[in-house]
Amino acid sequence: MRVLKRFPYLDPALQRIVTHRLSRLYLEGPGGDGTVIQSDAPAALMIRRLEFDALLVSLAVEAGAELVSGVDVVKVSRAGTSVRLVARDGRRFESDTVIAADGVHSVVARRLALNNGWPAASIALDMMEETPRSELRDVDPSTVWVAYGYRGPGYAYIFPKCDHVNIGVGYVLSHYRSAVDASPYELQRGFVDSLRARGIVVGESVRRNFTPFLIPVGGPLRRPGEGRVLLAGDAGGFVNAFTAEGIYYAMVSGDLAARTIIECDERHGPGDLAAAYRRACDREVGAELRDSVLIQRYLFSNPRRISRMIRAAPGHQAITNLILDYAIGRRTYRAVRLAVLARAPHLALSLIAAKAFALRAASH
Repeated sequence: MRVLKRFPYLDPALQRIVTHRLSRLYLEGPGGDGTVIQSDAPAALMIRRLEFDALLVSLAVEAGAELVSGVDVVKVSRAGTSVRLVARDGRRFESDTVIAADGVHSVVARRLALNNGWPAASIALDMMEETPRSELRDVDPSTVWVAYGYRGPGYAYIFPKCDHVNIGVGYVLSHYRSAVDASPYELQRGFVDSLRARGIVVGESVRRNFTPFLIPVGGPLRRPGEGRVLLAGDAGGFVNAFTAEGIYYAMVSGDLAARTIIECDERHGPGDLAAAYRRACDREVGAELRDSVLIQRYLFSNPRRISRMIRAAPGHQAITNLILDYAIGRRTYRAVRLAVLARAPHLALSLIAAKAFALRAASH
């Protein structure tokens, strides 16, 4: 819900599409321990990406943007102070400034050597289906359902929407390749079957609604831009590594890219734009995205850590409320981080341990 505080124009615009606001979260650990977290106000805003992305496009066009659809960019090159883009069908585009939001396998990032490819340990395979409630539905549509440590260091979820339900399983790609002996859809169908057996969902998985995709979970690129080219969203690695949520960070990075371009006048050199953008991203979301990588690697390396975290949640209501305030948009991440560490010094030690663990893993 904090997206509405960060982008106030969205609140009235969202009336054009179907939304589902939730204030209840169920968390489950590897051993089956579960806890419910209840907020005093909606903390999660559920939308269908198909509808939300179309809404954002319509808002951009209404604001004066020119939409050129059906362009599959395959080549990118610099020509003096300009950047040239070539589409698969031969169309060519040229500009002195480019914001590339072309996804996890960003062609722009690869062609300009900003990212030669994500290592398997820094990318997640998310296996998800979005199915109408007439075919598959969750028994409790008022609750976001999340299980950490599902069949190893995995993440399983049920995201209820008004007319659809999103159900899926995710793993870090390196773990999936080395330890999971099943195809993505076999895992998905088995997960839905297990939920049905537990009375959590009604119906069956629908193969045609299944869409596995990759998510960068290794943190933002050290150079999310160069010269007059800036990378936003998944292209720049702006994703929360622990929750795998990327929409908010994609919007923030896109907004910061645009504002940086506006604020950098002609007196600045071409290198200043990318440096200013990197600093802006670091100021607003850098700390939380770096922490999310540490938390993900530390907790997922030992299922007992996840279980302890979930079991302890009901006894730390003040800390839970701080985190909910962050989700709702009442507090910034920086303010919540300081308050949580002040109330629970052992968490500071955990973050230090997480950083040490990540550094050891990186060295090997």
